Amino acid sequence: MLKPILLVEDNPNDLELTLIALERSQLANEVIVVRDGAEALDYLHARGAYATREQGNPAVVLLDLKLPKVDGLEVLAEIRGSATLKSMPVVMLTSSREEQDLVRSYELGVNAYVVKPVDFAEFVRAIADLGIFWAVLNEPPPGSHRYIKPQ
Repeated sequence: MLKPILLVEDNPNDLELTLIALERSQLANEVIVVRDGAEALDYLHARGAYATREQGNPAVVLLDLKLPKVDGLEVLAEIRGSATLKSMPVVMLTSSREEQDLVRSYELGVNAYVVKPVDFAEFVRAIADLGIFWAVLNEPPPGSHRYIKPQ
């Protein structure tokens, strides 16, 4: 079974566009959508509403920077501080062009920082490229298996 892609996005328009773009890229990975940083952490740690989810980490986390409850930088810091999550690819997918956000994201260990293009066709291409790279082409570290073992 393929690992899912975790999409952390609170903006309904950006969420819809990202889902359309991922669908057009024809990836077979399921996309799990969460709408704030606290929910993302609950999913990643398999707690709360996600306590019974299938075990294993997502293929990649597409993480918005500006989120309610817990912002993207805090989510990234917690991921990188966790022994079970730290090697998971995280892509900051944001509209922020602020240099401090970019610098801080890389200081915390983000794998890529992508500014959401304004043009829809560019956005679709960017998301498709991200999905294909991280969910298909990228070779994960040993022990983090690309597939989740069926239960």
